[in-house]
Amino acid sequence: MSHFLFIVASTREPGHVGNTEWLARRAAESLPADTTQTWLHLAHMPVQPFTDQRHTVGTYPWPDDGHLRTLLDATMGCTDLVLVSPVYWYSFPSSLKTYLDHWSAWLRIEGLPFKAEMARKRMHLVTTSGDRAKAQPMIDSAQLCAAFLSMPFDGALWGKGGPPGTVQSDATALAAADRFFRSA
Repeated sequence: MSHFLFIVASTREPGHVGNTEWLARRAAESLPADTTQTWLHLAHMPVQPFTDQRHTVGTYPWPDDGHLRTLLDATMGCTDLVLVSPVYWYSFPSSLKTYLDHWSAWLRIEGLPFKAEMARKRMHLVTTSGDRAKAQPMIDSAQLCAAFLSMPFDGALWGKGGPPGTVQSDATALAAADRFFRSA
């Protein structure tokens, strides 16, 4: 059974759905009815910055921070990981980057087969920006993260971003959204 985890990295004000999340929700409408969907908004889940201790402690403890543990458990429990991230300065918003940085610790938790389990999941990216070329560095980063963990990267869905509602006028993005998860 498929379980899609949507990690939403928008920093829009609470209660406002941005272009990227709107596009991801549009794409998710095409998932089979029996597909489990979990939507986690990083803006509502502050976690401590990652501290790299690989060369001093070797292994990391299981996270005791509530949000970080929720993110770890949700990541381990999904079949498909969907990064829902607008482009900020040609890259991920800081909240998503922090989540990804914590993967370095999760690779080193004794008894957690993080890398092996991640290789069994697929990664997807949904993003919006002013123009497609400005999204490419972030798309490349997502692909490299997936490749590092031997995760299949099922592609990037890009739409025109900007003020709220902009993507809803992007006919190309809407058509792509309707078939984005077809292989799921």
